[in-house]
Amino acid sequence: MTLAGQHPRQTNLLPAAHLDHVHGHRRVRHRLTRSASACRSTAHDTGTATIPVHSTATVADWHVNPVLVDIVVALSLVFVGVVGLRGRPKDWTWFAAAVFAFGRVHGLGLATRLQDVGLPSDGLISRVLAFNLGVEIGQLIAAVAMFMIGDVLRHYLPRLRDVRLSHGVLIAAGVVAAAVLAITSGPDALHPVQAAADPASNCEVRNRTETFPAGGGHPVKGFFEPGEVVPATSFGHVIGDGYVIVTYRPDLPAEHLVQVRAFVTDSTAGRVVGGAVPDQAEAVKAVHAYRTIACAAVDVDAVRGFTREWFADPRSKVGE
Repeated sequence: MTLAGQHPRQTNLLPAAHLDHVHGHRRVRHRLTRSASACRSTAHDTGTATIPVHSTATVADWHVNPVLVDIVVALSLVFVGVVGLRGRPKDWTWFAAAVFAFGRVHGLGLATRLQDVGLPSDGLISRVLAFNLGVEIGQLIAAVAMFMIGDVLRHYLPRLRDVRLSHGVLIAAGVVAAAVLAITSGPDALHPVQAAADPASNCEVRNRTETFPAGGGHPVKGFFEPGEVVPATSFGHVIGDGYVIVTYRPDLPAEHLVQVRAFVTDSTAGRVVGGAVPDQAEAVKAVHAYRTIACAAVDVDAVRGFTREWFADPRSKVGE
């Protein structure tokens, strides 16, 4: 009731539906903030957990199967998506243990890749530490960039406000990536990584320095006997297709020549070609696009391990 000459008092009360709408947006923003924080924390903590293992494994020359590592990294996306859908865990113990495990596997895989590229022996520790510093800086830049892009897209694409969509995309991406890696790698994904070199085998693994002239096609056959002309340009062509090239001294004893021939012509060995090189000092060498194993005495087992390790590497699939 109002007195004459007075205006009705204005009220600040809003309709209940409008309040629910405002509160709903606040709840969505809160969930998005928590989800983004959890994802950034998981990604950064996994990367940080990678650093100690990567450094130790690189210096100690540890190796793991790089294909299996790639599959585990893809599955870590599935893990982050599932955790995001379930919400922030009440007990962080299992979550920290999972992040720790993913970081360890990722670190071992990164160390294997880095060793395959090849590092000079001088100043190894300082180079690894500098690499790790670069990885940390790169992670921080990537996390900030992802958060900024996500924040912008959230304003222009209302559907992205549903956190279930983003986590569902993470799960789908991880499953598809893991499946593609497993299918394209085939049985190579399950092969154990062989030791780079066994001192008792008289073999040495190093970065490739051998060169082959370009301009040829595929060789007419896989193995060339002593006295036959080795098509160097053909070898130069197939090494770019992911092949392993085996070369040997033409004066090998007959029993050793039989072993080399049997390995090169074995269909299960993979894409391998071979031939004699007259001026070669080592008894046998195997070369791929990045690395070489050189053996003072014929050691087919060491060459086979070197070859399997290469064919387990996704970089070897370029010619398939």
